Amino acid sequence: MTVVQRASDLIGDTPLLELAHTGTGTRLLLKLEQMNPTGSCKVRMARQMIIEAERDGRLLPGGHIVEPTSGNTGCGLALVALERGYRFTAVVDRHAAREKLRMLSAMGVRLVFVDCPSDGGPSSVRRRQVAARLAAELGAYHPDQHNNPGNANGYDGLAAELLRQLGTVDVLIAAVGTGGSLCGTIRGLRAAGARTRSVAVEPVGSIIFGGPPGVYHQTGAGSPAGFPIGSNVDRSMVDDAHLVSDADAFAGARVVARRTGVLVGGTTGGAIHVALRRLFAYPPGSTVVVLCNDAGEKYLDSVYDDGWLREREVLDELAQRRVERWFTTYAASVRIAARPMPLPVAVGA
Repeated sequence: MTVVQRASDLIGDTPLLELAHTGTGTRLLLKLEQMNPTGSCKVRMARQMIIEAERDGRLLPGGHIVEPTSGNTGCGLALVALERGYRFTAVVDRHAAREKLRMLSAMGVRLVFVDCPSDGGPSSVRRRQVAARLAAELGAYHPDQHNNPGNANGYDGLAAELLRQLGTVDVLIAAVGTGGSLCGTIRGLRAAGARTRSVAVEPVGSIIFGGPPGVYHQTGAGSPAGFPIGSNVDRSMVDDAHLVSDADAFAGARVVARRTGVLVGGTTGGAIHVALRRLFAYPPGSTVVVLCNDAGEKYLDSVYDDGWLREREVLDELAQRRVERWFTTYAASVRIAARPMPLPVAVGA
């Protein structure tokens, strides 16, 4: 049994769960990053950003950190800050899942709230403005996760883990917000010689890959209208990009919960939706991995609550049935592939 001195020492070495298999030998695996401390992959990059800031003198002992967050990065920064003796102020809004805000409060974070737009979408632009102003006023360190190289650098370990666990990864699929998790992991994989194809997923209404702006309820992924896309969205590391509606993303998450007992976040549901929809499109024998960015337990009051979904008109039973049919189709393909081939019949001369 391993005994560690700090919770951050438990970051990494997260397990893989096979979600689906096809008759062509392709398998879909979930990298369960919610098994990290704070329940998210974002703790990897939060730690790295702090380490790099300490190393180059931007963050001094006993210092103050200020960052806008939709929750997961904030929880990662909160953990590292309390372990290393820093104060942390998170600039947040009510678009974030309530469970994430409660986690931040539980770890002693000072929360500064900004108002959401009248359409109910995220206040990403306003949060960023307020955080920059507060950091300047307080003389605090502002990581700026969208443009901080430590964000992408924090996923070098994830790339190494995947190669150690699997040997090869043919396709990596992930929801994209800051871009660090997908682009950083792909960069690490390719630096090690892998020829992994990368698939970015963002909500319908997000503008990262040029879609029209609109309202979306997936938290932690995408960028709303007017938000400047940061340097961690490295388009040279993205082969394909897909938009997923709230209804489809939440359907993906809810069906996975009912089939496996594993709860994933809504944005991961979107990545799973894309993976299931395209699984037959990949070459036979492919290993396809979805990064599960965070735990679904953070969304019991939203993604997994029928009333919340109905209020926002994103509870779609047909979408859930489509996801179920994909599972049924892939299971049937495995049974068909396993049938013995009929013996050839000799034809007399």
